[in-house]
Amino acid sequence: MIYCVEDERNIRELIVYTLESTGFEAKGFEDGTQLFRELDKKVPQLILLDVMLPGEDGIQILKKLKTSLVTKHIPVIMVTAKGAEYDKVIGLDEGADDYITKPFGMMEFVSRVKAVLRRVGSEEPKTELGAGDISINIEKHNVYVKNEQVVLTLKEFELLKFLLENVGIVLTRDRLLEHIWGYDFDGETRTVDVHIRTLRQKLGEAGNIIETVRGVGYRIQG
Repeated sequence: MIYCVEDERNIRELIVYTLESTGFEAKGFEDGTQLFRELDKKVPQLILLDVMLPGEDGIQILKKLKTSLVTKHIPVIMVTAKGAEYDKVIGLDEGADDYITKPFGMMEFVSRVKAVLRRVGSEEPKTELGAGDISINIEKHNVYVKNEQVVLTLKEFELLKFLLENVGIVLTRDRLLEHIWGYDFDGETRTVDVHIRTLRQKLGEAGNIIETVRGVGYRIQG
């Protein structure tokens, strides 16, 4: 699935049509609010992000994407106006994988999309993590305790995943908030404690592997 964030309806529909006609699944959004709402449901292979958008611009949205644990690995192609060299430089500095300048030909556009997907596809990310009696399948979002499946919410899953990626390392409440909920999340660190408690309850005895470090945060014992 490829997400396209473009406020001009004609361009957005043309991009989605072109992608679908060349074998991709695609979905269009007119602003960042719609994008992040959809990201809570499904994470795409790639995001096409226009720089000039109403409300939050593309650079601001890119910064949010790259500071969230859930979305930081998604490749992003920025779409910039002709001659907007500054936007290109800033976008690449903030973690964009490529950029394409309007107006562009559809064949060139599809080639750039395929090139980025090939490049990121050459990396082999871990698909499974585990510690003690707990194991998770990252791609399928499945969690198991002694081979019995446990149902978690998206935030509980991402919290467990981040802890398993950092076995033995103490993760502060602030760091967990930043990576799981986003750097601009305005909730209190109490949110982390509540999610840890429900996570432990769902994991049963296996949840004891999540250790509380008093006054600091949490870690999974190495």
